[in-house]
Amino acid sequence: MKLLRYRQQLNALPVTAVTAFADNYIWLVHGLRNPNQVIAVDPGDAQAVKRALKTADLHLAGILITHHHADHTGGVTELVETFNVPCYAPATEVIPGDPIKVTEGAHVLFEQLGLEFIVLDVPGHTAGHIAYLGHDALFCGDTLFSAGCGRLLGGTAAQLHHSLNRLASLPINTQVYCTHEYTVGNLMFAHTVELDNSAVVSHLAHCQRMRQQDRPTLPSSISMELNINPFLRVKNATVKRSAEQYAGAALDTDLEIFTALREWKNKF
Repeated sequence: MKLLRYRQQLNALPVTAVTAFADNYIWLVHGLRNPNQVIAVDPGDAQAVKRALKTADLHLAGILITHHHADHTGGVTELVETFNVPCYAPATEVIPGDPIKVTEGAHVLFEQLGLEFIVLDVPGHTAGHIAYLGHDALFCGDTLFSAGCGRLLGGTAAQLHHSLNRLASLPINTQVYCTHEYTVGNLMFAHTVELDNSAVVSHLAHCQRMRQQDRPTLPSSISMELNINPFLRVKNATVKRSAEQYAGAALDTDLEIFTALREWKNKF
């Protein structure tokens, strides 16, 4: 387990990354009023969270869940029972621990921490996937990855394409906290799609250096993703040509391009 603290800019939201399993991150969001109290985002591993709390003398104040997959929810029951904290989760998915169900537009308030998040419905990876947006930070689970996006494991390509377009329209300084260390592999795919994208080449080299030092490549930002993520760049002529070459057919709509890219990435 490794703890890494992030504060990209003055007054930015303080967040600690807790590593879990092979490539998961559990995000601990620190209170603005009391930084020793934290919210755990997608705690798939209760023991990893407990060790992090003990190591840094932190206190758990709540849990946010983006979707039902076990690597995001496996620690919920134990953490709720141990710390007696509220857990917020998508209204249409089955989540352990009897959580508070939330959906599009809900406000999740932790008043004692000075934290508030609005819920976004972002289906596609799963049918009921949600994200939490607040304090210039986006906790998006497996919907948007750096240079990539989630697989279709319950939702549809149309849903995921729409969800990604929503996230792409957020302010460009929004920090993107997804929950897997997939960035280098995603960038290799992005480079295959856009060989002439210098931003991809540069960021790939940077992320490879980060991983060689065992440092996370996250968080990303909406600004960065607009430049490097092929799933947000389906209107780009090079992306369209590459998707058509893969599909072996003309692709007339953004959704067709997106769908071809997602199928291509599945086999990459």
